[in-house]
Amino acid sequence: MRPLVPVAEAQSRLFAMASRVPAETVPLRSAMGRWTAEDILARRTQPATDLSAMDGYAIRYADLPGPWTVIGESAAGRPFTGLVGAGQATRIFTGAAMPAGADTVLVQEEAARDGDRLMLDGEGPAFEGRNTRRKGLDFATGTRLIAAGDRLTPARIAVAATGGHGTLSVGRRLRVAVAATGDELVPPGSTSDPVPLPESNGIMLAAMLADLPVDIIDLGILPDRLDTLRDAFAGVDADLLVTTGGASVGDHDLVRPAIEAAGGTIDFWRIALRPGKPMMAGTLGRTMLLGLPGNPVSAFVTAILFVRPVVAHMLGARDPLPQTTHALLGEDLPPNQSRTDYMRAELRDGRAYASTIQDSSMLLTLARSSCLIVRDGDAPAARAGDSAEILVIA
Repeated sequence: MRPLVPVAEAQSRLFAMASRVPAETVPLRSAMGRWTAEDILARRTQPATDLSAMDGYAIRYADLPGPWTVIGESAAGRPFTGLVGAGQATRIFTGAAMPAGADTVLVQEEAARDGDRLMLDGEGPAFEGRNTRRKGLDFATGTRLIAAGDRLTPARIAVAATGGHGTLSVGRRLRVAVAATGDELVPPGSTSDPVPLPESNGIMLAAMLADLPVDIIDLGILPDRLDTLRDAFAGVDADLLVTTGGASVGDHDLVRPAIEAAGGTIDFWRIALRPGKPMMAGTLGRTMLLGLPGNPVSAFVTAILFVRPVVAHMLGARDPLPQTTHALLGEDLPPNQSRTDYMRAELRDGRAYASTIQDSSMLLTLARSSCLIVRDGDAPAARAGDSAEILVIA
């Protein structure tokens, strides 16, 4: 057999294989969680004019310490249209346009007013321009507000709106077909018989992609029969096909031959990874293929490392890989073997404690885990208190 493919190499090869989806234009209210297809530039300056940052009085700094004559009022959306001259002031409110001639705001807590007569009642503003927001303080016309490939967050949607945009160009939603394979599987909740295995991988994958702009095509549970698998795969109309199970080398592991029988090709197979070694990747016509192992923990880890990044890449993400951080180990760890290991662990008081048993079929340990400890292939033994790379999963 060919050498196992390192994790980083597998990710790079997947990105090279996966085509980005075309862009579409959507309203801002539909843009949450999408990736921008182009740089978003400001169409206006913000603020568009000098504004007051406080409630108070717009004055000329040179006229301190006063007194002043109040000649009008400026409120947000209702600016004072006259000119503030020597010894004059206007009542002003937060967010209101600064009147022509005024350059500073005297806050109302330091002002005393008797009719139209205004006097200083405190220390007053310390410098010219105090308590104002200058034109263009946030951004100017033409400023890049959001870079191409950035994911749209509430704050980014807000800045796009303030920058003059009502719609944005984003990658269109991705069609992802998901199939679970195995004669032993039954739909969850369909029987009280404890022997058949309730299918969990398809539901887990759908949940893992729920926050992404994808449309799931559920192919359900497919039996371990070559002709049935071949026909199901040949009929897929999706951008990405994700299968679970049937990816190893047993007599009933038929996903690879079924893909090839349907006209697809396998680009690589078997990763230097624990858990998740049997993962395969290829293409089926214009559809990208990821064949994940059937063991649920292996399916979860490979989905974190490969499925979500490929989906993000196809949707236009500039940086689709999962981000790791570091934590101190809570206990000693033995030397690692040759494959990169992603160990289920709990974070407690800032330390990562690996689960005692790491068998890839044990979902309960995954459900109780808050992170995966990443250990490079052939890593030496580690001691409690050592810094470790982790991938937060909960």
